[in-house]
Amino acid sequence: MLLVSSFTEDLVNQTSVGEFVLVGFTIVKELQGIFFCLFSLFFLLNLTGNISILWFVSFDSSLHTPMYFFLGNLSFFDISFSSVAVPKMLCDFFSHQKTISFAGCIAQMHFFHFLGSSEVTLLTVMSYDRLVAISNPLRYSVIMNRKLCVCLVIGSYTTGFLHSLLHTLLTAKLPFCGPNKVNHFFCDVKPVLILACTDISLNLKLLTLVTGYLATTSFLLTLFPYILISKFLLKIQTIEGRKRAFSTCSSHLMVVSLLFGTAMFTYLGPSSQDILDHDRAAAVLFTMITPALNPVIYTLRNKDMKQSMNKVIKKKKICPWTRTVTRTVTQMSQIARVRGCVHEPHVFGMDPELYSSDSPIPSNYR
Repeated sequence: MLLVSSFTEDLVNQTSVGEFVLVGFTIVKELQGIFFCLFSLFFLLNLTGNISILWFVSFDSSLHTPMYFFLGNLSFFDISFSSVAVPKMLCDFFSHQKTISFAGCIAQMHFFHFLGSSEVTLLTVMSYDRLVAISNPLRYSVIMNRKLCVCLVIGSYTTGFLHSLLHTLLTAKLPFCGPNKVNHFFCDVKPVLILACTDISLNLKLLTLVTGYLATTSFLLTLFPYILISKFLLKIQTIEGRKRAFSTCSSHLMVVSLLFGTAMFTYLGPSSQDILDHDRAAAVLFTMITPALNPVIYTLRNKDMKQSMNKVIKKKKICPWTRTVTRTVTQMSQIARVRGCVHEPHVFGMDPELYSSDSPIPSNYR
């Protein structure tokens, strides 16, 4: 604790700026109430869906499999990732002084990139997990053993931490002598860098090379297994089975493209003020919308998860408010399916009805 306190004091002493002022998502007062309600809804959906997933994955032994182990970690990332920036933004909608301390700004920047980088790395891991499950189902449990799964998750955390630490340290050591207005609703790297009163060309190059490389490489490595999976799914003989299979893949690729696309747009682009205005809108996609959609697309419409929900509810292992929330989320997913708002259950869920009886997938995976 003394080392952390001393390090923070040294960082603050290197700059004359004691705090930053966040511009927020919008300065139009008439729209602030609307955005507050909308973003609060997405944040609550994110918390409700992902906490439910964590609960069921933890307490239902039938979900103690590699697939749900990764999904549980993904839910943790979604909750934590959003919680770094969204609560502060919601409070600032009705705050006259949208300030954040220098140390708080650096901490927010670190955890945002730590959790975000870890999540994109985990998505890549999950795509290869599904490739193994579909292409080699008989040896799936042997290949994806517990030790390997734990190592892959630890590797995701480590990659995210080291990536974030690089940008955090380089940004924190810069001198800031004013102005102190951050053109964003949270402390991201680029909006803070341009406020430094020194040359930041090295920082911007590293941001483009390291963050851009991480996002682009992770996206390509995530896309590659699904190309192989699509070739395997072409072996399904029935048109209906093939159609539903590709529908599930497209729903995941839609979210992956949304997350990786906005990340690459944000960190590979220039750092002008006009671009930063667009970055604020892009940040809403991967801080609120994507984390709220992930539970619906990945698991809440999956039969294993539904059975787990019913099992736990019947045994009354959860409190009444949790049962009410679970029923509400399930009903929402059913309504979305009827209206065609959500694709069929994702391949991550291995829907038993996804494939017909003549599917090449063995019976124990159907």
